[in-house]
Amino acid sequence: MKKYQLGEFEEIVLLTVGVLYDQAYGVAIKADIESRLERKVSVGALQSALRRMETKGFVESKSGEATAKRGGKPKRFFYMTSFGRAALEYNRQVRAELWNAMPDMTIEMKFS
Repeated sequence: MKKYQLGEFEEIVLLTVGVLYDQAYGVAIKADIESRLERKVSVGALQSALRRMETKGFVESKSGEATAKRGGKPKRFFYMTSFGRAALEYNRQVRAELWNAMPDMTIEMKFS
């Protein structure tokens, strides 16, 4: 189990990298998460998560072309690896099993 360990934020970032496919770089990832989840994302937290996931082998990165618009600094693009895809599949399976294991009574409970 530990080999696929993903935190909630890492899972969201990894899913977003997959959604953005070949356009997954810091600013685009941040904007997509904020738009979809209506949740603020700090640049530091995002970069930290991306570095952690790269170390774990869930994503790989490469530099794009340097542009004048960015002061000659290239964008760093992130790509999901097959290991990252397996981690997402594992998380989805575990969550589905937990949902399916809940008694109907639990799901139908009402709070007063």
